[in-house]
Amino acid sequence: MADPITELVGLLSRLPGVGERTAARLAYHVLGGSPDYAHALGQALSEIHGRVRRCERCKNYTSESVCRICLDPRRDPHSICVVARPQDLAALERGSAFRGHYYVLHALLSPLDGIGPDALDFASLLTRIREDAVTEVIVATPLSVEGEATALFLAQELRALGVRCTRIASGLPHGGELEYTDQVTLARALDGRREL
Repeated sequence: MADPITELVGLLSRLPGVGERTAARLAYHVLGGSPDYAHALGQALSEIHGRVRRCERCKNYTSESVCRICLDPRRDPHSICVVARPQDLAALERGSAFRGHYYVLHALLSPLDGIGPDALDFASLLTRIREDAVTEVIVATPLSVEGEATALFLAQELRALGVRCTRIASGLPHGGELEYTDQVTLARALDGRREL
C-alpha cells in the first residue's frame, strides 16, 4: 500500500509549475493544518468538473451557462478579443484596459500535434461575430509559432467577413533593459513603434 504523503506529493507535483519540493511543502502544509481545510480543499477539487462549465458564448470557464462578462451590458458587444487560454483572459481582465467581449480557444493550431481548425471551434466564433455584428477582433494569442499560425488563420477567415482583425502589440516590457532583451523582441518593438 502506498504511503499517503508520497501519494499526495506525487499528485501535487503533476500540477504545472510545481516541482517535487514545492509539492512536499504543500502536502505538509495541508497535513499540518486543520482537517476541515483539507476536507474543504478535497471537496472543492472533487466537485470542480461538475460545478464549472464553458460559457455558451465565449467558452471561458463559469458556473453558469453564460458568464458574467458576456452578460455585462456595459461591455462593447462589437469588439471581441480572442485568447488561447482562460488564464490569458484573466490577465487581460486584471489590466482593465479591454472593455469588449472575449472568445477562448482553449488551444492553438498545431498540425504536428493534430490540432487543426476543426479542433478549435472557429465556426462558433465566426457565427458569434456575424450574429453580434462584431466590427473588430483583437487576436491576443501568444507570440509563438502556434500563436502566430492561429492569428494568421483567424485573420484570413475574418478578411472574408469584412471584419477588422488586429493583433496585440509586442515589444519591451515597462522598465525592461535593451541590453538583456532578445533579438526577436527588439525587432518587434522597432516594428511596432509609434509617434511621440
